[in-house]
Amino acid sequence: MKGLHILAELHGCAADAALMHAAAQLRDLCLAACTDAGLTAVATAFHDFPGGGATGAVVLAESHLAIHTWPEMTAATLDIYVCNFSQDNRAAAEAAFEAMLAAFRPARVVRRDVQRGEIEQI
Repeated sequence: MKGLHILAELHGCAADAALMHAAAQLRDLCLAACTDAGLTAVATAFHDFPGGGATGAVVLAESHLAIHTWPEMTAATLDIYVCNFSQDNRAAAEAAFEAMLAAFRPARVVRRDVQRGEIEQI
């Protein structure tokens, strides 16, 4: 179950306004990013906030992608975690991450990678 967990803050996003405000467009982007990366979506939950912004998550067979937008700050936070017992899905995580960056077009990205799943055998 080793995996890569990408945690990122996207600042100064030049994304289309609909992407920053509307859960439906955000959902479509997230699903496309995951599918194009070879990941398997099994469920979604997305929500519009009154006054602006959206949040959502795609539950993947390989784990999840979550996103939160703050249009008033031209910012978003992104969380992509992929894991698998039998194969390394890091390339898929990177591909989904790059697709999200291409859509949000941030001026600055703060990224933290966490390697997960180093379980000791007892």
